[in-house]
Amino acid sequence: MKTNRSAQLFIHLIFVLITCLCLIPFLILFTSSITDEQSIIQHGYSLFPSKISMEAYQYLFRDSMKIVHAYGVSVLVTIIGTLVSLTIISLLAYPISRKDMPLRNLLSFFVFFTMLFNGGLVPTYLVYTHIFDIKNSLFALIIPSLLLNAFYVILMRTFFATSIPVPVIESAYMDGAGEFRIFYQIVLPLSLPVLATVGLFQTIAYWNDWFNGLIYITDSKYYSIQNLLNRILLDIQYLKNNANDSNQMEQAAALPSEGVRMAIAVMGVVPILLTYPFFQKYFVKGLTVGAVKG
Repeated sequence: MKTNRSAQLFIHLIFVLITCLCLIPFLILFTSSITDEQSIIQHGYSLFPSKISMEAYQYLFRDSMKIVHAYGVSVLVTIIGTLVSLTIISLLAYPISRKDMPLRNLLSFFVFFTMLFNGGLVPTYLVYTHIFDIKNSLFALIIPSLLLNAFYVILMRTFFATSIPVPVIESAYMDGAGEFRIFYQIVLPLSLPVLATVGLFQTIAYWNDWFNGLIYITDSKYYSIQNLLNRILLDIQYLKNNANDSNQMEQAAALPSEGVRMAIAVMGVVPILLTYPFFQKYFVKGLTVGAVKG
């Protein structure tokens, strides 16, 4: 008994140590964002700032309404994109997981093919801007490259095929349920783990996406928080690299470039970290235990 407790205590200590090691980079990130610029230049990044300064956040929030608006765009795109993406992925994955689905192998091949090959950036850009005309719209942040991910389709198909008991579906047929009713009232409730996993991945992908905004967005009212922060950082780098006279050099040197880098990372990562507790409770195994009729 004492041996088991000692082993359990040792394992807990190991996990506490690993957790601390994972938290240290985030703490350094945050403390660096509130450290004076000259202190960073002289002493480097530290877990305990020698001189606290909020200059980086003051610089970012010079126009607070832009930040708030960009956060709103990111939240809206992330919520809509994740929900629509989950709907499309599940509606495609479920039919090809059924052995009685006609042409399931052909459809699976098309899905797998997109994981290996794509048309390239230029044809994709021309299709989305000239044919679908989604440039400078919220659709440009939702549809390209994120709305349907072939890997998640295969992941969800595998879950449906291996974790949804066939007798459950057969018993639903016997009770008179149709395909859509089986899907929405039986399959999806039994698939919360994979839905939460794919939903979390899609949420992170939408929140962190800056590439689509860089390619398809030129109107500032559609900037996501990642695009806005990226452009602020590029502006600082441009001012530092293109200062011509002594006055401009002095102003460029006064910019908290290192602190702003860290503050941008904090502002980008903290909101998405807050979503983890809402998904964590769904990562539970054995939801289908007892679902098969006796």
